Formats: sequence, structure tokens, C-alpha cells
Amino acid sequence: MSNKLSSMLAAVLLVLVFFVLVLLNNQLMGGFRADLTEDRVYSLSAGSKQILKELDEPVHLYFFYSDKASKGMTSLRNYANRVESLLEEYSSLAGDKLVLHKIDPEPFSEAEDQASQFGLTAATIGAAGDSVYLGLAARNAYDDERTIAFFDPQKESSLEYELSKLLYQLSDPQPVNVTLVTDLAVQGGQNPMTGRFDPPWTSFTQLQQLYDVETLGSDAAGLPADTNVLVLVHPQNLSESMLYSIDQYVLNGGKALVFLDPHHESDPMAAMGGANGSELSQLLSAWGAEFSNQQVVLDAAAGLEIRTQTGTTRHLGFLGLDQGRLDEGDVITRDLDMLNGASFGYFTRQENTPTDWQPLLYSSESAAVIDSSSYAMIRDVSQLSADFEQASRYTLAVRLSGEARSAFESVPEGTEKGEHQLQTEALNVILVGDTDFLTDRFWVSQSNFFGQTIYTPFANNGDFLTNAVENLSGSDALISIRSRGTFSRPFEVVEKLTVKAEQSFREQEKRLQQQLEETERQLAQLQEQGGQSGALVLSQQQQQMLDDFMQQKVDIRKALREVRHQLDKDIEQLGTILKFINIALAPIVLVLLLGGLFRLFRAFAGRSL
Repeated sequence: MSNKLSSMLAAVLLVLVFFVLVLLNNQLMGGFRADLTEDRVYSLSAGSKQILKELDEPVHLYFFYSDKASKGMTSLRNYANRVESLLEEYSSLAGDKLVLHKIDPEPFSEAEDQASQFGLTAATIGAAGDSVYLGLAARNAYDDERTIAFFDPQKESSLEYELSKLLYQLSDPQPVNVTLVTDLAVQGGQNPMTGRFDPPWTSFTQLQQLYDVETLGSDAAGLPADTNVLVLVHPQNLSESMLYSIDQYVLNGGKALVFLDPHHESDPMAAMGGANGSELSQLLSAWGAEFSNQQVVLDAAAGLEIRTQTGTTRHLGFLGLDQGRLDEGDVITRDLDMLNGASFGYFTRQENTPTDWQPLLYSSESAAVIDSSSYAMIRDVSQLSADFEQASRYTLAVRLSGEARSAFESVPEGTEKGEHQLQTEALNVILVGDTDFLTDRFWVSQSNFFGQTIYTPFANNGDFLTNAVENLSGSDALISIRSRGTFSRPFEVVEKLTVKAEQSFREQEKRLQQQLEETERQLAQLQEQGGQSGALVLSQQQQQMLDDFMQQKVDIRKALREVRHQLDKDIEQLGTILKFINIALAPIVLVLLLGGLFRLFRAFAGRSL
């Protein structure tokens, strides 16, 4: 009787302990979260937390998600839950400075009208053509609005950056002033070779649509005081006062995007004047970098096909950089597919420099360099391939950050006196080794549509410029946010099984195709032997050969079905094992652990009594 009473008392105590622990967890640890994912996809980076900390006025977030309309769309619903969880993390950390509203915009409802008023995009998904919303609208205390029209699952790695950028724009809605320093004809003008007027470069036309852009020549004495982002393109013969102004601007927390070139061959006069490299070595040395303005990178793997008078040939100096040659960890290049340019120069890092070095663009391993003067004089591009000797991979663009020193020991004579900054720990500069990269011919095509010129991009050069300026125009906290990992994890074992089976399937399919082609050839020969009568009479030997092939084709098709069946069988077997582990084995282990804990607690309670 006493043992039974002890067991009942122990069970009651266990229940009480459970409820007490749950209560304490909810009251004392409600704000505590542990992100155990490999890439910490549910946690915010330090940059995002800093942006939330700097919010002065409450920001309302309106998360529109068609929960009912998306039933059955497993992949989309999983991603919507991922977005919602991240928004809740933002709201939890910001407190009353961030108010999250979750809205299901059902068809023909006021919520759907509200989503349309915000300008959100409804995706038409499924056979029934249902409209599904998965977007975000945000509004601050001054009624400024920002939206993410639709959360694209393919851009999941940039999700935190996009959300933090939206909040930053609402917390600091001041216009961005971009100062462009260049002597190139980015605004268009008369071509000295043809006499015709060239249009403005599309890359900078797009930039002017987004920001307030002020253009200065190399003869300017210094930068405007209200410069938020400096864009420096092909600097040559800059005055000492301008170099000093750029030096001090960067050391005082300014952000700079610099395009250099060993040979700007888009210049109409370039063919006559030889190489015309950029010059900024004095500042680059202070920033811990070196640029080879007398050598052009050739790349046998990334060279673009061009048309010549003799046909199509590969130009080793015209490079097409695909995703494999872009840094996947930086938000500027993460979602880009292709960047085209010509006569790239390369960057090297100085030894023992404290500056942080993050390459953004690379050549392939099949790259070499050539003297820029020799390159500029070459007329037959096939000569580049004939003289090519592979060397190594080169850095074509790089982001510099962290510590840097001034290129000037003191204020130059004739320059306005002021506080002389000697060093910084917050350098923020992006260097790109090409300027032809920005011209239209390498990334956009023109067409006439009822008298209107339409520009169609075939590469992402304009996106790179916009992304870079957008990233640099943000706060240091926003710039520090990099692309994150993805929520969805691949079934690696299943993928390996699929690839293995597909290889076997393709090999047999290729063999069948070869046999079909051989039979068609033989049948054509037999038809020719039939003469003009048009009748095809097969000998007994030929008929037997045809029958044998038809039987062989049936056997191979059967083998193909067996390969596919075996693939499905292996995947099903793996799924059965996983189901057993999740449904049966894990609960059994948990019950055994709880049983062991119960026995220990019971023994402890028995000794106490």
C-alpha cells in the first residue's frame, strides 16, 4: 500500500514540477531564443540589431500572406513561415518601435484592396489561377512608405538584408547625394570620330533616377560637403587638392566606389592614342591595395565570343564573369548572373596591411596578363590566343574595409586648412578594375519601339552599379550585413541517388539513340535499293535484322524502366528508414529516457520518505 501511495505521490510531483517549469519558462525566459540552425537563419546579425536600436519612431509592418489561398503549396508556405518567423524576431528585438500586423488578403476583401493600395504584387499560382500575396508594406510615423512587392524564395539568402534595408530607409528618409567624378562622356555628347551625338550611358541614367547625382570633372578642386557616396570613374590627372579631398572624405567615414582601368577602350580615340590607364596609386597605397594599370587580364575560360570580319572568334580580353566568378557572400553580387567587361586590370593586396580585403570579382584559373600598350595596338584578336600563356587567377574587384591611413602627412599647400585626419578604422571602399564595364555595349541592347528607344539588358552590369551605390549609401550597420544561409536544406543522399540513376539512365538512353540512328541509316539504304518502283522489299536476312533490333529496343526500354524503378525503390527505402526513426525510434528513446528519470525520481522520493 505504501509503495502504491509513493508511486502516486511521485507521479503527482512530476506533473507539478512540469507545470512549474513551463510557467517559469513562459514568465522568465519568454524572450530567450536559441537558434540551432547551421547558418543561424532565424537570428539577426549585429548590423540588423544596430538598425533596430537606432529607430526613433515606431514603424508599422503589414505582412500580407494568403494563408488560405496557398493551401497545398508546401514550398511557398514553408518560405512564408520563414519570412514570418524572421519578422517576429525583428519585432521581438525592437519592442514597441516595431509593430507587426499579419494580414490574410482573401479575394474581394478589404485586406486585398489594402494590399493593392500598397502596390504589392499578387502571384498567380496553381491551375485555378488563384492570386497569392506574400509581400510586406511598411510605414513610419511620417507616413513614408516602403514595400517588398513579393518575397521571392530564390532570393532567400538576401532576405535579412532586404528587410533591414527597408527599415533603414524608413528610419533615415533623407535623399542620397552621389558625387560622380569623371572626364568620360557618361552624359553623352558628340563623338569625335563619327560626328554623331552619343546618348548618355544607361548605367548612369538609371542611377540618376534613384539618387541625386552631381557630376564633376577631374579639374574640380574638391568634393561637395553633402556627398553621401563618391563614384570615381577612370581618374586621370586629378589635382592634389582633389586627391586630398577624396583622402579626407574616405578617412572621415565617406563611402567610395572606384572604377579603374588599364585601358579604357570604349573611348573613341583609344584606337589612335594607345593605352590610357587610370592613375590613383597614391591613394590605393594608403588603402593597402595596388592596381596594375599597365597590364590587362586575359582569360581563356571567360573570354566572350565576338564577330569579326572573318567570322566569330573568342576575345580573351572581353570577359564574361558568371556566378562562379562572383562572390556569393556579398549582397552586391549575390543575385547577379553575368557581368561583362573589357581589358580588366587586377588588384593585389599590400603585405602587412591592416585593411580587410574581400574580393568580389575573379578571373578563372585560366588567366594571364599582357602589357596594356601591346594590347591596345592589337587589331587581330586571334593573336591574343596565339600568344596566351596561362598563369593564375586574378582579383578584378575588391571591397576594402577596416583600418587605413592617410596618403598625406600634412595638408597640401594651397588647400583649405582644416582638421587633418591621419587614419581611420572604418574604411569603406569598393574597387573595380574596369570602366568599359559601365558602357552600354557590354550589358544593354537598344531597339526601336514605335519611335521610342527601348533598352534591354543582357548582363547585370547596371545592377552591380546600383547595388553597390545602394549598399554604400546605407549605414555601416547595413553595409555589414552579408547574405545569409537558406532555410531549405537539400536531401543530399536522395540527390546522390538521383544523380547516380540519371547517369545510368542517360548512358542507356544515348546507346538506344545511337542504335535508332543506325537503323534509320540502314532503312534509308534499303529504300534506295528499292529503285524507282517505290516498293521496299526486304530479304529474309534484312527482315531478321530488323526484328532483332525491335526486340533489342523493347529490352532496352525495359531496362530503362528498371533503372527508374530501382531509383524510386531506393528513395522509398530511405524514406521508410527516416519515417521509422522519426515516428517510432525517437519516441521510444524518449519514453525510455523519461522512464529512467521517473525511476531515479521515485528512488529519491522513496529514500526521502
